[in-house]
Amino acid sequence: MTAIPEPAPSRRLPKAQRREQLLDVALDLVREEGTDALTLARVAERAGVSKPIAYEHFETRAGLLVALYRLYDERQLAQLQQALVRTPKAAADVARVVARAWLTCVAEMGREWQAVSAALKGAPEMGGVQQELIEASVRQFCEAFAPFTRRTRVDLRVRCVALLGAAEALGQDVVRGTTPMARAVDALAEMIVDVLVP
Repeated sequence: MTAIPEPAPSRRLPKAQRREQLLDVALDLVREEGTDALTLARVAERAGVSKPIAYEHFETRAGLLVALYRLYDERQLAQLQQALVRTPKAAADVARVVARAWLTCVAEMGREWQAVSAALKGAPEMGGVQQELIEASVRQFCEAFAPFTRRTRVDLRVRCVALLGAAEALGQDVVRGTTPMARAVDALAEMIVDVLVP
């Protein structure tokens, strides 16, 4: 019988870097085997660290899933913010950049994010987190389009919530392969202008 080699000991990393490493390993595991295979023990083993280190960072499997969900959202908002910095200041240009950045991020992490989101359904840890992340996205949409609209803040926010739902649905359609990316970007950019810019 051949002995299974022990993972090489992982070098000591600062806490933030270790957490990032563990999240990257967890994303790879979800991508390769799905969320059913995701446990703190598996993540620790793949990262070459002890189980207590993984538990110290996430406490529970649900805690790890919530951290992955947050990571996805943070990456999406960062990608959108970077794209907006380089955008000419015309409503249609901003709408196209927002649509492309949003849908590209959904496509890049789509299947993994869907799996993580599904695994969290009904988890008590997820209730407030999901609302907090939706609000962050809505704020970013509102800030991007406030200069181009005469709508009240309340009306703008409500419309941004609706657009966020449309963006998520279109993104999932892209991930499933039902709608090509270029068509989804065109549709979302047009919708943004129609809904937000009077």
